[in-house]
Amino acid sequence: MRWAAQSLDADDGALPGFDRAGLVRSVQTPDFEGITFHEVLCKSALNKTPEASNLPFRYTVNTFRGCSHACRYCFARSTHEYLDLDPGHDFDTQLVVKTNVAAVLRRELARKSWKREQVALGTNTDPYQRAEGRYRLMPGVIRALTESGTPFSILTKGTLLRRDLPLLTLAAGQVDVGVAVSLAVGDHDLQRQLEPGTPSPQARLDLVRAVTDAGLSCHVMVAPVIPYLTDSTRHLDDLFAAIAKAGASGATVIPMHLRGATRGWFLSWLAAEHPALVRRYRQLYGRSAYVTPEYKRWLKARVVPLVERYGLAGAESAHRDVPSPVCEQRSAATALTLF
Repeated sequence: MRWAAQSLDADDGALPGFDRAGLVRSVQTPDFEGITFHEVLCKSALNKTPEASNLPFRYTVNTFRGCSHACRYCFARSTHEYLDLDPGHDFDTQLVVKTNVAAVLRRELARKSWKREQVALGTNTDPYQRAEGRYRLMPGVIRALTESGTPFSILTKGTLLRRDLPLLTLAAGQVDVGVAVSLAVGDHDLQRQLEPGTPSPQARLDLVRAVTDAGLSCHVMVAPVIPYLTDSTRHLDDLFAAIAKAGASGATVIPMHLRGATRGWFLSWLAAEHPALVRRYRQLYGRSAYVTPEYKRWLKARVVPLVERYGLAGAESAHRDVPSPVCEQRSAATALTLF
């Protein structure tokens, strides 16, 4: 594994997959048992999205690489392979931390060439995963964007966003700020199986309420819908009812995509926990990363009446889902988008 060659006295301090980003140190702490933090000095903070991705934003910022949320279905798992790390367990436990990201971002935003285009946060891994409580990277990122007059959006499962609500409220007085919470699994037991490192569904509903109470609009990403596990009328009805009660401005529904290494990681879990579904998944996905058109139409027919019933079809999110393999984030700009 290439990490072994990275140290302060390495020839160039570069990490595989980074543009000469220097590893400062690797850290383990009792507060994060089983997790190793690889602290790096990044050379760039802004990531330009490919034009072919057709996203409503052209730039992203990712403060971390890897994510302790450990979502079985996370599309970003393949990015760990660029570091010669395992996209399964290592993605959940070997976290790359860009300790100087706010300072680098501030420098990039100060360039005369910067046009103050929309920047999306949370497009690869969650900026408010537990490690943010240790490193406190987001306040500096938010201030840099706000002071430069740059509009931005945040998508998160992390309740740590509560800490920054006063800062986000101030930012919203100067630039456009979009906040979206990801909540796709309402059943607590299933959520602990699929997303073992995430806050509970109720904690995220409380976060939606806190965001709206702070005077900010909050969209909810019901994504991904897990076929045959979270697509029942009862589950979706209960979930939309709770989202509406929490004060969300709108909801977006997206069926699960299984791209790259994520496919094998998820299907291995499915075989262990729900073996009776394996054959149905093979029929549903075939060799594709996406569900069949028939399933998309079926899910849309089930969801649209629920979204309308609970008044969640009228608002827009700062993110958008686009079925492109080059796009970093499968989120949404419309209140209901199904692919």
